[in-house]
Amino acid sequence: MKESISMSMTQSFEVERMNRAIEATADPAQLQILAKQLLHAWQSQRAATQWVMRQHQGS
Repeated sequence: MKESISMSMTQSFEVERMNRAIEATADPAQLQILAKQLLHAWQSQRAATQWVMRQHQGS
């Protein structure tokens, strides 16, 4: 049976921090920069997760 995946307390605080940064930003150009940073972080995390899964399958 697989364990459920949940965020740590630190991750939850980071999500809240980023939510507040997004809500406080009215400048569309700044929002675009923030969106690109978040997209990059998300895809980097996906790549890291896939790498870990491949390492686990190989062992």
